[in-house]
Amino acid sequence: MGDREAGQTGRQQGMATQAIHAGEIHDPSGAHIAPIYQTSTFTFADMTAVEDWTAGKTQALIYSRAGNPSRAALATKLAALENHGAGTAEDGATAEIFASGMAAISAALMGSAKAGNHILTQQVLYGSADHLISDVLPEYGITNHRIPWLDPEELEQQLEMNPNTSVVYLETPANPTLRVIDIEVTADIAHAHGARLIVDNTFATPVLQRPLQLGADVVVHSTTKYINGHGTVIGGAVVSTDRDFMDTEISALMRFTGGVPSAIDCWLTNLGLKTLPLRMERHCATAMKVATFLEDHPSVAATHYPGLSSHPQHEIARRQMAAAGAMLAFDLGSYDAATNFLDKLQICALAVSLGNVDTLVEHPASMTHRVVPPEERAASGITDGLIRISVGLEDAEDIIGDLANALES
Repeated sequence: MGDREAGQTGRQQGMATQAIHAGEIHDPSGAHIAPIYQTSTFTFADMTAVEDWTAGKTQALIYSRAGNPSRAALATKLAALENHGAGTAEDGATAEIFASGMAAISAALMGSAKAGNHILTQQVLYGSADHLISDVLPEYGITNHRIPWLDPEELEQQLEMNPNTSVVYLETPANPTLRVIDIEVTADIAHAHGARLIVDNTFATPVLQRPLQLGADVVVHSTTKYINGHGTVIGGAVVSTDRDFMDTEISALMRFTGGVPSAIDCWLTNLGLKTLPLRMERHCATAMKVATFLEDHPSVAATHYPGLSSHPQHEIARRQMAAAGAMLAFDLGSYDAATNFLDKLQICALAVSLGNVDTLVEHPASMTHRVVPPEERAASGITDGLIRISVGLEDAEDIIGDLANALES
């Protein structure tokens, strides 16, 4: 880490400082904000430069599928945040940025599991990740098994029964039920059986939870969500301290499968990432108020939010998260009740995705998890009355007022 990033005292900078400064490009023109490197290819001065690059003497840029400064800047910043507090800043972790969260998840799984390998994961997953693991990867000889809540005892049993397991994959908090899984315990069990632990950290972000420091081998993100924060791009990321894995598997999959983001998408995401610590503070504070309101409302059958003491994994969340996040779910008991409620909202937007500055509300069974068979949805706790909320940055009183009006009408 350079002196500028370490600061004059030599201590590691705070997360808000790193979110602004880590990986920033200081353009020779003097431009304060780095330019967008909107180019497909890069030129060489002469054949000597080509020869030096071929011989590995230089790290020249050649083609934006292989590397682009806008992408590299975002990767450096995100790696620094995921590794924040470990003592080595971005020197200890590397990241690769993808064109979508699903491209990142696919690369992490394909880089860790080959034909003949097995994946163990939780029952409830983001709908597209569920489809990838259940239906797509088996076509390539990669089998899987679901463990409700990744129960440690059952995980141990399944790893013993399936010695070909190369990956344990988890989301925490889970989408959309907000179930929390103990990362450190899961990592210890996976590693004892030679399996790699991959954690989707999209809901929490590195501001609230840093799985690499809890024993995870790989972190994946949909950068579309809180990392960008403004609903303007689609993107994903893979982060790990295993540089050999990142170089031989993840970077290779980026180059050869081509899941490359555009320079402008990386630039926009980098811009959004600079305010992530500040945004998450406000998101979380408001979400706690919203969750408390919903838990106390007579029309709500159940409220799922890790920050509530009633949440089954509240203590795990307190231990491994800096705050409980801005995602919550609640159950109105039936599809008709959920539909009536959603039709009455005025401020909160009915939309998939999450992590935007405005509040987004969706019906998982009809929207994000519609590809999951009904019996599997039921086993995962995704009822027809379940509603998921991504709490935005509006005034808490206005969000609560909108929810109250919809519930009462």
